[in-house]
Amino acid sequence: MHALIIGATGATGRALLDTLLNDSAFERVSIFVRRPVALEHPKLVVHVIDFEQPHTWQDQVRGDVLFSCLGTTLKDAGSKEAQWRIDYDYQYRFAQAAKANGVPQLLLVSSAYANPASKGFYTRMKGRLEQDVAALGFASLGIFRPPSLVRPNTDRTGEKIALRLLNGLNRIGLLRSMQPMPVTELAQALAVTAKQARPGVHILEAATIRALIYSRLT
Repeated sequence: MHALIIGATGATGRALLDTLLNDSAFERVSIFVRRPVALEHPKLVVHVIDFEQPHTWQDQVRGDVLFSCLGTTLKDAGSKEAQWRIDYDYQYRFAQAAKANGVPQLLLVSSAYANPASKGFYTRMKGRLEQDVAALGFASLGIFRPPSLVRPNTDRTGEKIALRLLNGLNRIGLLRSMQPMPVTELAQALAVTAKQARPGVHILEAATIRALIYSRLT
């Protein structure tokens, strides 16, 4: 398989890239990044692009599966408009290019509680993206809604507090369905799903994602 990744420099994307480069089912992995990366591998192809200029990269979006892992925080983006541009616009345009070029499968990393009618900005944005990529008509679409993610060496204070709180509640038997998930496990589930390539639209909540990881280990 030839895999395409956007968001390969983020925590989930980096874990996914390592997973795919070490999986013999993937003969080629192309990543699309805004800045050069200090990484070399016989299977890796790096495209340095400007997401604001689709005409310069859209013809290169060709392969067997697109993993869409791009995302940022409101703090890092600086405004809701800037976050929408990265989390929605860039991913949707890339999905459009993939569909136009005949890529049969899209795997999108979304968010728990994503809903286009949500009152919350973030979950509404993710819900809109899910809705709009589904309308593109990929032969196989997997929408991943993971719980809170455990990112190595995170510097996000709010994320650290939330993880400590959830882990504490999990230990006393509460909110088990929202048990934090390491990005390495999410990456494994993404790779398994890509190889299955089930027709249709599939929404994978936390329990389903964990079941995929278990099936890989047994």
